[in-house]
Amino acid sequence: MDSAEADAVGTTSKSKRRRWWIFGFVAAGLILGTLGYVEWFLKRPVGEGPAGPEIARQPFEKIWSEQTIQIVGIGDSVTAGLGAKNPSHSYYNRLRENPEDEFESMRGISLSAVLPNLQHQNFAVSGSESLAHEQMVNETVPDYPAETFGIILMSSGGNDLIHSYGRRPPRECAMYGATLAEAEPWIEAFGIRLAGMFEKLNERFPGGCEIYCADIYDPTDGVGDAPSIFLPHWPDGLAIHAKYNQTIRSVAESFENVFVVPLYENFLGHGSHCRQFWQPHYDAQDPYYWFYDNVEDPNDRGYDAIRRLYLKTIVENTSLR
Repeated sequence: MDSAEADAVGTTSKSKRRRWWIFGFVAAGLILGTLGYVEWFLKRPVGEGPAGPEIARQPFEKIWSEQTIQIVGIGDSVTAGLGAKNPSHSYYNRLRENPEDEFESMRGISLSAVLPNLQHQNFAVSGSESLAHEQMVNETVPDYPAETFGIILMSSGGNDLIHSYGRRPPRECAMYGATLAEAEPWIEAFGIRLAGMFEKLNERFPGGCEIYCADIYDPTDGVGDAPSIFLPHWPDGLAIHAKYNQTIRSVAESFENVFVVPLYENFLGHGSHCRQFWQPHYDAQDPYYWFYDNVEDPNDRGYDAIRRLYLKTIVENTSLR
């Protein structure tokens, strides 16, 4: 083989090696990219153990009241407990009394520990919207005796936003896909309806009551990309969601015995972007998913967090202490 042939063979060999190196880098990049996409965009681990804020034990070391106290649940699947591991792990039941498998740090921290004469009725129905809640309050919730004090646990409005998942044209109480202009009168009607429910609940308890109403969480962690929760794109979704929460807060402010439980703020970072460390609401202490398989309800850890948020709001605001 003369020198020219040798040079040609050498050049061909180098070219092959270079192609293999390029192929290797591209393959490695695709593998790493795929793994990163799965880890940061598709993977939604739920984690283990307690979720949500720590609750101080001190307020639960003394009896608050010997009076007859009636807990009433009003609302949708959040208050009904859909998505909890079992009924005892719903937020409603868990804040009422500790389940047998309660976390050690929460044993003895429940309303039954400080309110010995506690009664309860949960009227919440999974899938129900605020029109149904209005009917629930008007037609199903009874009048309670004057000697009974009420604690109302309420979640309303979430299904108004998410139904009917973009499958049908938007309407009042099923406004998914609506423009903000379309939704404005429905939002105003929701505010009127909510105020009417608060007024009627006050009438149901002539001996007095306190109403604890949750605002509405966002499974997209404030990003607003509905496809990340397997729903159609909704350009005005975040704006309408914000208006609904604003309505809940403004109506609550007009009643001295109504208090908002801040689900929205505390669930940010635990939705579809929980693994994305570059997002503004990323929670490095608990970068896990708090939602059930259906996206719209909490999972077991989510309910633990909600239980704690209700308890915290009650401790901070109740007149029973």
